[in-house]
Amino acid sequence: MRLPIHREGWPIIGGFVLATVLMWLVWLPLGIAGALLSLWCVWFFRDPNRFPPDGAGTILAPADGRVLPLVEALPPEELEMEAVPLARISIFMNVFNVHVNRVPADGRIVRTHYRPGRFFNASFDKASAHNERLSALMTLEGGERLAFVQIAGLVARRIRSTLKDGQVVRRGERFGIIRFGSRVDIYLPPEAQACVSAGQAVTAGETVVAQLPGRNAPDGADAAGEDGGPTR
Repeated sequence: MRLPIHREGWPIIGGFVLATVLMWLVWLPLGIAGALLSLWCVWFFRDPNRFPPDGAGTILAPADGRVLPLVEALPPEELEMEAVPLARISIFMNVFNVHVNRVPADGRIVRTHYRPGRFFNASFDKASAHNERLSALMTLEGGERLAFVQIAGLVARRIRSTLKDGQVVRRGERFGIIRFGSRVDIYLPPEAQACVSAGQAVTAGETVVAQLPGRNAPDGADAAGEDGGPTR
């Protein structure tokens, strides 16, 4: 079976393979260790296709991983939103999750902003406030505003996003990647209701994490398997 690889991964995979060849020439056990690391690198940059579920008003997970405790928090100040706490869903990605990020809903990107910062463990709540991050604010088709934030983690040192101000986006589209181990936060519109709970495994572009009122989510769309994949 063909394993799709994100384009960000090819230079790094090439570097791992070259190092493995050199290590193999120096000492066989080193070469074996290098080969295992190269295989892990290929696995890390995998970019499988995803299939967003049908359903009006659904907000999808922007990342694979596990949901951290749900809280109310102020959105990033650089997005220039009202200083009102919003429901925040945070998804923690470990080094074994798919790290390609996907747009959570249909709409238009209003503003993006990169902010340098520190590199606390991404599972800590303070990571949202102090870590390096790339924030995006979008307007949904119904006029609601939704913010989502790529956050670097303890070993993550690279955030990439293709989003541009004014860009029209569709839910489930790829928009970026973080390496290696990190987090994505979503700040929900006040009208939205969260559909996930702490500890739940979610799949980017497929798991429904929130629902806007008056619009029905598909049956079972918010379910996810223990490995982060859909149960359907």
